[in-house]
Amino acid sequence: MKPGPLALSLGDPAGIGPEIIVKAWHELRHGGPPFMVVGDYQSLASASGGGGSILKQVIAPAEALAVFADALPVLDLPLRSPVVAGQPSSSAAPSIIQWIETAVGLALSGAVPGVVTAPIAKGPLYEAGFKFPGHTEFLGELTAAERFDGARGPVMMLIAGDLRVALVTVHTPLAKVSSSLSVEAIVNVGRVTADALRRDFGIARPRLAVAGLNPHAGEGGGIGREEIEIVVPAIDALHDLGIEVSGPYPADTLFPEAMRANYDAAICLYHDQALIPVKMLDFWGGVNVTLGLPIVRTSPDHGTAFDIAGRGLARPDSLIAAIRLADRLAQARAKEA
Repeated sequence: MKPGPLALSLGDPAGIGPEIIVKAWHELRHGGPPFMVVGDYQSLASASGGGGSILKQVIAPAEALAVFADALPVLDLPLRSPVVAGQPSSSAAPSIIQWIETAVGLALSGAVPGVVTAPIAKGPLYEAGFKFPGHTEFLGELTAAERFDGARGPVMMLIAGDLRVALVTVHTPLAKVSSSLSVEAIVNVGRVTADALRRDFGIARPRLAVAGLNPHAGEGGGIGREEIEIVVPAIDALHDLGIEVSGPYPADTLFPEAMRANYDAAICLYHDQALIPVKMLDFWGGVNVTLGLPIVRTSPDHGTAFDIAGRGLARPDSLIAAIRLADRLAQARAKEA
């Protein structure tokens, strides 16, 4: 029996999601991996430039798998009001949330092997009452009741080439990062990351490297004490759990190629510490993957790009990489099962 297609939620329809999805289908239609869009058919028809001639409405994953080489399959859950490319609106929020919920539900039921999410914009969702900081936290809530035999996330990991970085804090204001760190938080991210590297990436004995928070990793306490009071105790606790981990390392020396050969994933303490090296290494093709969930989930490592939406300028590289990674992770989980 062939595996089902991945479920790809449309994201914000006013952004570049519809355009890059159509472009990704053109790239993958013959070789795969196959996917099925969960979203608004009309938004994709507008983005296709052909009035929907390449689209096919489907009602089940099996049907999507059958048509993928000839048409982009869409599980049509229509917007409740029109949306204009480049003009985000909170009126689309209920549909955006519904598309994510539906894709996750398909994955939890086993109907699809994984979920890929096109970009969302947090501002319009917050205006509509969305209470989660972003996709990652929302996915954690949606899957919270599902049994999972592993260290539990959600933990955000970004991947570019041979670099994998996992985040302890994500969308935390820089002024609040220090007070948001704890031994427990770092240990949990380390456990989830090590477990995911074994389960999903096939690395039998993962090696983790932990970044410091301060310049020079605190210089022995002379430039901050977070390393002494929080980071080192967390590293010691991870050692006690049998995880191979080292650090803390100054962040300005952790990411060159020679250093990357010494670890399988870096644990970073705040957003830009992780994302700057990822985007320097592969600005167009980075991927976001959520670790520690009972489902596979990836997404492009970029936002909605409202400024170029609807102009035909968006590149699908990151989405294509996200689809391919989701397929590989799903295959790894199926093999383990």
